Amino acid sequence: MLRRRLTLTAIPLSVAALVLAGCATQTAASSSTSTTTEDTTTVETTAVVDSDLTADAVLAANADVTVVSDDEWSESDAIDITLSGSSASSDSDAVTVDGTTVTITQAGVFRLSGSLDGQVVVAAPEDAQVVLILDDADISASDSPAITVTTADDVVIALADGTTNTVSDTSSYADDAGANAAIYSDADLTITGWGTLEVSGNGNDGIASTDDLVILSGQITVDAVDDALRGTDSLTVAGGTLALDAGGDALKSDQDEDATQGFIVVSGGDLTSTSGDDGLAATTDVVITGGTVDLVAGSDASAADAAPKGVSAGVVAVIEGGDVTIDSADDGVHSDGSIGIGGGTVTVSAGDDGIHAEQSLELRDGDVTVTDSVEGLEAAAVAVSGGTVDVTASDDGVNAASGTTTTSQGGMGGGGEADTGETLTVSGGTLRVVAGGDGLDSNGSISFTGATTTVAGPSSAGGEGAVDANGDIVLDGGEVFIAGSVLVAPTGAQQWVAAAASGSAGDTVEVADASGTTIASFQADQSFAAVFYSGPGITDGGSYTVTLNGSAAATVTEGTNVTSAMGGPGGGGGGGRRP
Repeated sequence: MLRRRLTLTAIPLSVAALVLAGCATQTAASSSTSTTTEDTTTVETTAVVDSDLTADAVLAANADVTVVSDDEWSESDAIDITLSGSSASSDSDAVTVDGTTVTITQAGVFRLSGSLDGQVVVAAPEDAQVVLILDDADISASDSPAITVTTADDVVIALADGTTNTVSDTSSYADDAGANAAIYSDADLTITGWGTLEVSGNGNDGIASTDDLVILSGQITVDAVDDALRGTDSLTVAGGTLALDAGGDALKSDQDEDATQGFIVVSGGDLTSTSGDDGLAATTDVVITGGTVDLVAGSDASAADAAPKGVSAGVVAVIEGGDVTIDSADDGVHSDGSIGIGGGTVTVSAGDDGIHAEQSLELRDGDVTVTDSVEGLEAAAVAVSGGTVDVTASDDGVNAASGTTTTSQGGMGGGGEADTGETLTVSGGTLRVVAGGDGLDSNGSISFTGATTTVAGPSSAGGEGAVDANGDIVLDGGEVFIAGSVLVAPTGAQQWVAAAASGSAGDTVEVADASGTTIASFQADQSFAAVFYSGPGITDGGSYTVTLNGSAAATVTEGTNVTSAMGGPGGGGGGGRRP
């Protein structure tokens, strides 16, 4: 069972950055303050999660979602409600009309058509299932939500095929108003059907449920001054075409009293959103397994916060399918706990980190592209075991770092910084990094056991390195191509060569053995002052020639490091060393 909790804990500064690798749970700081005294404690937000970062594991640990399927009710049972301006009419005893308020008091299926300058209220028994078929209905409320569910067990809004339905609410709510959305439900709410629904959340949210909110189908447009869709216990998008414009969050689930709730699931459909705050914001988990998701977070909307993120999860974010595109003012994908990517296509342009987790970041499969970021991938433990990962960053490309670090003398290539336990492991797939700062950086160790890794950067000197770790850099497999600066001489079983060779972006770099056979070839993505290659074609003590665009630039011996214009070990200056 997945275990998760969000706590505020006082953690000693000396151990706050530890990553408990290999345990059932992992703990890392997500925010901290520190001082220079050794006995000072810091208050930090921590999340504790199971190490299985798959969609199945995360969803199995969460509460079941309540949804009413289309086969659980029949349109032939529908009771007609005719809306006519400031009034309405129906032949059913389950419907009462009081001025401009239409109230449904019993379970059943009800068809609403026409226009109403007023409000529809569902006040049915606690065990009632109520279905509202919107059939070319236009409901506009001047001082309240347009549709309010006060009591029922389950409510369905069904959009009649071929119809266009519009819903809008008051322009403002009292600060203490409970019902504060154009469509507001105190019961589980399912939206289905093949018609169109246009929602204007003029006073606050667009569509909100205090329980589960599920979108099965429909052409749905929401324009809200705050959140577009909000399901307090959970929010699920399984289908439909959604176009959301929100001053706050586009999709939100904010239950914070039950660790198994407060999550968002996108398993299908076509979702496009522009939001002032986060695109998807969940107190606990965000799980994406299908559909098309296009998020723009950080627009010039009235409710924009200081750090709008594309996807924001309090505990775990998982992407295992679908086509996800994110343009965010802050992090593209963010979790206060961990992130697992096991499939799908993810494209991120971020004003801060491309993908950021406080604990673990696992990339197991899929196509992940960070086109623009400050730091591309960041977490206390970063593991790339499959898929295709392409990162462009103005600072570090991939950074294994915790919320708190300790500085002291020692370590390898970290400029005197101590190994604080973070890990960066590359074991499978393809990883390409173009970085203005460190290409691959770890406050702890870096390990290569497989995959094809290509690093371009740093783009300039100044204490940055292509591969930089406070602890060991271990080469035990795969291929590593670097055109940038010289990294610390690695340990491990696999041989390598390094050369002082300067060139420009677009240059072709080749490594040939003593017989003239090319064993490695790649293209540089930035200007560089040194070349590094490690792969199965390098033999112990062998002699190799590095060529740039076909011209010999250097002849080097396996296992001998060099000093480049961009710095030596860790980018900090000086020559490398053979372990």
